[in-house]
Amino acid sequence: MPDRLRHALFATLAALPLTAAAVPATAYTLYAAGDIARCAHPDPRWSGAAATAALVETRLAGDPDAAVLTLGDHTYPHGAAREFADCYAPTWGRFRERTWPTPGNHEYHTDKGAPYFAYFGERAGRGYYSLRLGGWLVISLNSNLKGAAQAAQLDWLRTELARAPTRCTLAFWHHPLYSSGGHREPGRLQDAWQILFDAGAELVLSGHDHDYERFAPQDAQGGLDRARGIRQFVVGTGGAYATPFLRFPPNSEVREASFDGVLQLRLLDGAYEWTFLPAAPEKVPAGAVMDHGRTECH
Repeated sequence: MPDRLRHALFATLAALPLTAAAVPATAYTLYAAGDIARCAHPDPRWSGAAATAALVETRLAGDPDAAVLTLGDHTYPHGAAREFADCYAPTWGRFRERTWPTPGNHEYHTDKGAPYFAYFGERAGRGYYSLRLGGWLVISLNSNLKGAAQAAQLDWLRTELARAPTRCTLAFWHHPLYSSGGHREPGRLQDAWQILFDAGAELVLSGHDHDYERFAPQDAQGGLDRARGIRQFVVGTGGAYATPFLRFPPNSEVREASFDGVLQLRLLDGAYEWTFLPAAPEKVPAGAVMDHGRTECH
C-alpha cells in the first residue's frame, strides 16, 4: 500500500473512533500494554516507559499499518495534565496518532479523567468506542463507570455487537476480571464479559496488575470453556513498575512479572497469534521462551 494511502487510512480511523471503520486488510498487528509512565522516575528518557516505547516505536516503523492499544493507567500517580506532558508524551506519546486508548483508575484521580480525554481527544471517544481492524471488531470499554453511566455503556455494547456482527471480536479495558495479581476487585465488568461471551467474542485485554498473564478461554463465571470462552490477557507491563503474583486462580496458563514489555497480537482472517515481547531481551535468561501461540476464532 503506498504511504499516502496508509496515512489517509489512519486519518480516517482517527476521525471516526465511535464507528466500525472498515480496513481493507486480512491481517493487522497490534501492540498492547497498560500501566505505563511513572512520573516519580527522575528522567523519562531512561524510564521503563521509555524502554517499552522504544520497542513499540521500532516495530511500528517497520509496519505502517500496525497500531497500539493502551490498557489504562497511562501516567502515575494522578493522571494529571502535567504527567501526560512530562512523562507520557516523551515516551509513548511519540506514537499517539497510532494509539487507541482506554482509561484506567489513575486517570480518574484527576477531575474524572479530564486530562486523559483532553490528551487523546477524539480517539478517547466517550470513554468507550469501537473500530474495525481487518476482519475484527475491536471494542474499548471504560471499567471505571458505575450506575447509570455503566448501564448506558452496556446498552451501547449490546447495540454495537448487534450492529456490526463479526466472527472475531476483541475487547479491552483496564481492570481485569481474572488475575493472579494483588488487586482484589471481583466482578468488575463481569456483565460486559457476559454480553461479549454471548456474542462469541474471542479476546479481552486488561492491565491494572503490573504483570503479564494469559488465561485459558473462560465464561463470565470463571469456568473453563475452550469451545466458546473468551481468552484474557493481563498486560500491565508498560513500564511503571512490577508487582508480584499473590494468588493463582483456575485457568491461569502463563504468568510473568520479571520484565517490562508489550503483547504483540496479529489479528488474522479467522484467527489470532500472540507473542509477549520483553523490552530488554538481553535480560531474559538463556533458554527462556516468551509466551506465544495461535488460536482460531469461534
